[in-house]
Amino acid sequence: MTILSRRDVLIAGAGAAVSSVMPGQSGFEAFAQATPDTERHGISAFGDLKYPPDFRHFEYVDPKAPKGGAFSQIGPSRMFNQGLLTFNTLNSYILRGDAAQGMELTFASLMVRSGDEPDAMYGLVARSVRISADGLTYRYVLRPEARFHDGTKLTAHDVAFSLATLKAKGHPIITQLLRDFVGAEAEDDSTVVLRFTENRARDVPLFAAALPVFSRAYYGAKSFDETTLDIPLGSGPYKVGRFEPGRYIEYERMKDWWAADLPVTRGQYNFDTVRFEYYRDRDVAFEGFTGKSYLFREEFTSRIWATRYEFPAIKDGRVKREVLSDETPSGAQGWFLNTRLSKFRDPKLREALGCAFDFEWTNKSIMYDSYRRTHSVFQNSDMMANGKPDAAELALLEPFRGKVPDEVFGEPFLPPVSDGSGQDRALLRRGVQLLNEAGYVIKGGKRHSPQGERIVIEFLLEEPSFQPHHMPYIKNLATLGIDATVRLVDSAQMQKRRNDFDYDIVIQRFGFSSTPGDSLRSYFSSQAAGIKGSQNLAGIADPAIDAMIDKIIAAGSRAEMTIACRALDRLIRAGRYWVPHWYKASHWFAYWDMFSRPPNKPRYGRGVLETWWYDRDKAAKLERG
Repeated sequence: MTILSRRDVLIAGAGAAVSSVMPGQSGFEAFAQATPDTERHGISAFGDLKYPPDFRHFEYVDPKAPKGGAFSQIGPSRMFNQGLLTFNTLNSYILRGDAAQGMELTFASLMVRSGDEPDAMYGLVARSVRISADGLTYRYVLRPEARFHDGTKLTAHDVAFSLATLKAKGHPIITQLLRDFVGAEAEDDSTVVLRFTENRARDVPLFAAALPVFSRAYYGAKSFDETTLDIPLGSGPYKVGRFEPGRYIEYERMKDWWAADLPVTRGQYNFDTVRFEYYRDRDVAFEGFTGKSYLFREEFTSRIWATRYEFPAIKDGRVKREVLSDETPSGAQGWFLNTRLSKFRDPKLREALGCAFDFEWTNKSIMYDSYRRTHSVFQNSDMMANGKPDAAELALLEPFRGKVPDEVFGEPFLPPVSDGSGQDRALLRRGVQLLNEAGYVIKGGKRHSPQGERIVIEFLLEEPSFQPHHMPYIKNLATLGIDATVRLVDSAQMQKRRNDFDYDIVIQRFGFSSTPGDSLRSYFSSQAAGIKGSQNLAGIADPAIDAMIDKIIAAGSRAEMTIACRALDRLIRAGRYWVPHWYKASHWFAYWDMFSRPPNKPRYGRGVLETWWYDRDKAAKLERG
């Protein structure tokens, strides 16, 4: 970044303090040893906190924001087993089923993240925490006012039960991220102790503190790991209201919520009703927005953003359209190649597939020049590798010289730039050359592997709007002798096939926080490659990548972490595990003009819907208009 921000200052400060941290010891462990067993109001990966113990509210909220009104949208993202196009369960923390979006609004957690810090968390259910000198024991004291929606007290026994249940029966992503979590025990109703393994991942305590707290009594007579449309007992700012599976779900604000006036929640969760709408087609979904079937839309389709926001409500000002900057790492989107299959084992084949994708033509002809090409899994951040590795990166990579591609020690791989014609002959010739070098031959006009297997590819999709991006790509693949098709499946089939790794090529979009840690294992580790439901869609299984993830997790400072992330980025890019797509460092918003919001959004988030509110004056004017 070109502007010196608070985050940059923290990185510089951490780098200066490296010599005071023992090898293998995290910055937070060093902080814990310096102030052992001290009561804290917050935690972070490296011990740095912006807000003091007596802070009244986050800076990016309006503490006087009024309550009331309704907010509705198509969910912009999903977590764990949540579905984008439909839902058939209200259990959103297991592998089975397509869960409703927004269920996280119904549960409280020990701590919650600050939106203007890279990873800091402050107490919600927990009033305070004491951390042992070795950083392996976290003793939380709970707020006495914490309650479930039925009025029963939320206790340390509920916290211990929840973490044990999620570790044993939760979604595979959860169980993987809790790998270094040993267990939790309730010392009494108000004190719960969380224990972690030696050499634990840096972010595991943060992840555990952010998990939902379930009612032990509620699940005493119910099975946790089954799909169900029974409304679970929560303790968060909202409870489930009306819903119709596959069409919509509403959440009703708890007007007597026990946590409404805490520093971490003041000025947030202001709408009386929050509704998620479901559409199976993006064009139909857009028409629903123009007809005011829902009120807020984050636009993800460049064609629609460029050509269809000219309806009457836009022209007369009833609908507002805005572009907000996105300062978080943009991460990766692309076609991920299932290297578990023999046909994708050869990296030269994988690189040849990349030569057939003409991003420049696609961006110009289909996406209205709205995007930039993605290069890195840490795109739009200082964790992305650039140029040749410096001495610090080389120190991490040298043990693997001769075991990884030589390019890891030079300039990082960049996707080829085409002439924008849609069929760049130079790039296609390069693709043919790579295939020939790898022993892939043409027989009867079709490309065959060295073992005689004909190379046929199927792209698996659940979004019809992506089909236009595939057609020119498939045409170019045909010039290489590779037949490719698109298979469009419904959301439930997509979920199952992704979980079972039953595909050739699938699209994935992901991004990491500004402090990535154990979550990297779910996407890139050898262990995750064999765990159904993991995010390692490409089947990456490389000891060098595993080792670099361990280096990131064990980094003693933010500066060390950044260096290790750049080294990891080089290794992943050298593996040609994906054909990179595109990104933009901004959000496209449109909304019916009945909302207000604070002047500044949280740096590391959108602020929607948490910090916005229903503006009665605007709504009245809109109705009159």
